Amino acid sequence: MGRYIGSVCRLCRREGAQLFLKGDRCFKDKCAIKRRNYAPGQHGRRRIKLQGYGLQLREKQKVKRIYGVLESQFRIYFRKAAAARGVTGENLLSMLERRLDNVVYRLGFAASRSQARQFVNHGHFKVNGRKVDIASFQVRKDDVIELRENSRKNAVIQGNLDTAEGRGIPRWLSLDAAQFRGTVTALPTREDIVMPIQENLIVELYSK
Repeated sequence: MGRYIGSVCRLCRREGAQLFLKGDRCFKDKCAIKRRNYAPGQHGRRRIKLQGYGLQLREKQKVKRIYGVLESQFRIYFRKAAAARGVTGENLLSMLERRLDNVVYRLGFAASRSQARQFVNHGHFKVNGRKVDIASFQVRKDDVIELRENSRKNAVIQGNLDTAEGRGIPRWLSLDAAQFRGTVTALPTREDIVMPIQENLIVELYSK
């Protein structure tokens, strides 16, 4: 599967918002948005007022980049969200939040979603006692996500867990850091997603 391998700081600058793609660096003064809060490239300093389609496209690109999803997979998520009961935009965000790589990140095992994706792909985690190495795996309520025994001495993961509580754990997840285990206590709702996302713009874009 293809993936973006360029500078992730450029993505934050392009969207004009912190997408928290670089781990701890995003919370320091070295953050690209704090140092150069304008779009990358020769004409990045020019102010362009977006309207209509431009706003919708930028919102879709921002959400894709937050969760590290490429266009084809994002379209699949949208079709499933539109077919499910409830509000399409909220269904879409809930599905993205329930990706295993995002859950690993939100529990604090990883400093960023890209790092979480790497940990999952390398088989470091189990879901309900079974190894899962698919980053897009959808967790459900009462699922237990656990770090495998052989991975518990990983210094990077241990360091991430030591600062997990400070970064905050969503209310729909619970973490037992001593047991290297997290539980999905409920399904995420719109109120649980604190990133500045206007999902209605994405729905309007794909509904044309």
